Amino acid sequence: MDQSRSQCPILKKKDTVQKAEGKVNENKYDVKPPRDLRSKYLMKMEERKVKERQDEEQRIKDAELARLAELEKPAPDELYGMRVHCWVLVLAGKREVPENFFIEPTTGNCAEAYEFLGIETLWNNSNYWVNMQDCSHGIGDMSYDLGDIARWEYMFPHSDKPLLMLPGEEEFDLPLDEEEEEVEEESDMPGSWVTEIVIPLEDLQRRCPEGKKTILYRKAKYEIFAEYKMQDGMVARLTEYSDSALTQPISSVEWFKHREDKLETRVTDIVTNKVTEDFGAGRQRSLRQHVYYSNQTGSEATRTMKFDYCARTDGLKTREETPSKLTEYYCDRDDFLTKRLVNYTKRVKKFGPAEGNEKPINQVTEYYGRDNTIAADDDIAELTFLLNEEKIFIKHHLQDQRIIASTHEYIKPQQSEDKGLIQITPDMVTSFQVERKAKAPKLIHIYSTITNLMEREEKCIENVRISENEVRDILEQRTQEELTTELDVSIYDTARNDTAKKRREEIERKKRDEEARREEMELDYLAPFLARIGDPGQMTSEIAHQLRDDCLDDLKQRLIDMANLIQGRFEKETQQLQWKQNWYQQNQTTMTKEEEEEYVSYCSEAMFRIHILEERLIRHKELAPQKYVALESRLRSDNRLAEFLN
Repeated sequence: MDQSRSQCPILKKKDTVQKAEGKVNENKYDVKPPRDLRSKYLMKMEERKVKERQDEEQRIKDAELARLAELEKPAPDELYGMRVHCWVLVLAGKREVPENFFIEPTTGNCAEAYEFLGIETLWNNSNYWVNMQDCSHGIGDMSYDLGDIARWEYMFPHSDKPLLMLPGEEEFDLPLDEEEEEVEEESDMPGSWVTEIVIPLEDLQRRCPEGKKTILYRKAKYEIFAEYKMQDGMVARLTEYSDSALTQPISSVEWFKHREDKLETRVTDIVTNKVTEDFGAGRQRSLRQHVYYSNQTGSEATRTMKFDYCARTDGLKTREETPSKLTEYYCDRDDFLTKRLVNYTKRVKKFGPAEGNEKPINQVTEYYGRDNTIAADDDIAELTFLLNEEKIFIKHHLQDQRIIASTHEYIKPQQSEDKGLIQITPDMVTSFQVERKAKAPKLIHIYSTITNLMEREEKCIENVRISENEVRDILEQRTQEELTTELDVSIYDTARNDTAKKRREEIERKKRDEEARREEMELDYLAPFLARIGDPGQMTSEIAHQLRDDCLDDLKQRLIDMANLIQGRFEKETQQLQWKQNWYQQNQTTMTKEEEEEYVSYCSEAMFRIHILEERLIRHKELAPQKYVALESRLRSDNRLAEFLN
């Protein structure tokens, strides 16, 4: 079906629901805005100019759209209105269907009523109706009450005449007259002339002929691929163009399946070179989304990475990177860290290998959530390390009923050259305390705080370098994955899983070999005895007589063992029955009715087993000589032994 003049259903935007603006409740205590002293005349003239400019732009846009529509208008068709096609009509009234609508069977999309010139017939599994209404003006006002014979003439008499029910209307039975109760004898629908549709699994998985299909829409092209058809696992691709000739692409969306790197979709904005990749769960480092620009390479490019923070030990949710900044967002951490902001300075160019030429850090700021177990003046909200200025700035959380938070600024001391110790003075701390009664910290407290902050600074810089290395590793891994794309094949897909296929073939081969060996053993009854004497290549009289004696002795021993086994079971059952009878003689005066019934049942079953064993023993004794004679006769008639035994 030609859809080159229709819009791609994937690109159709959903209708936005306009929310009714609520009435703003005025409060007499609200601060009134300053009075607007601008000239209302000048404002009105400016609005008029803006409106005229917008109207002119809209007129130009409408003229351009009309010109494009005229160019895209199809050529005159000699068979216009003469072609016949079939659609699926879903009637309103039941199954919460508010209005009638059509379904295009070749695409599965809904079709509007204005697309149809007329309707000739309708049919379902029970009847066939012919349209008697005028369709010269389309089908917009057509009635679909199939019970109205003036509009729809049915072909087969039927007692159930469908009526179009309005939404919200309940079903009820109408009283029928005696004449209306007499319904013509129903006639059976003719059998279908279409044979049963059988679709092989391979054709079903192929989805379309040769596993590839291209659908052209207006300013869009949609490509469908069968699973495992493309080497990179692509199953669909939608390309949007800016022109109707489909020569200038502006964006593309690619869908993937069965990739080992868990890549699911890739959205590319060709104009801005922005690429958005979405990954499924289970990927290494829990990466779920990667947004970057294809024209920017290296670790200093602008990119955004989103992670599954529930699957990571550090709780990292988002990482945003620009040439001058690195921002990380965290969730559900024990230390209440929510955000880390890193500012870089320009990299100094160095000659030699690039190893160790890390981006110089200018400032690192960490943001923490509120810890209600400690006081607000002791709970850090922002911790800033000013590396170039050798300072550390702390901002605490706000106390209740306060608008200003306490702050502290520390100057990092210089270590002495002789012993590596640090010297602390009171002027190294600049504090602002909200509480007036707060006491000035002592030197020992300042010393412990500065040493703790310096350790936290080293740890923070180490974490930043770890994040940079992780970004570098992810980029290298993504590059390698795109160069050598590998697809994940399920163990249940026996047609594509080479490992499972080879293993299944190996199991089947071993099974065939075992069956062949078993058949050979069953056919050649002399094989075990030949194996005992080393499988001689040439038969002699001595070997033939030895094989005969061994075979007969083996059969004789097996017959004796079977007779002894049956005799042993017979004697055991007899002894148990005799013991049970003796027990009954001793306890019959004190036994209950249930115990007597149980005894009678046991004796009956025991006698039955003893009788069966006795019959088997008698039959075995009768057949044993016959089996011995049959084997001896078989040995004499064997081609390998007949020459030496006869």
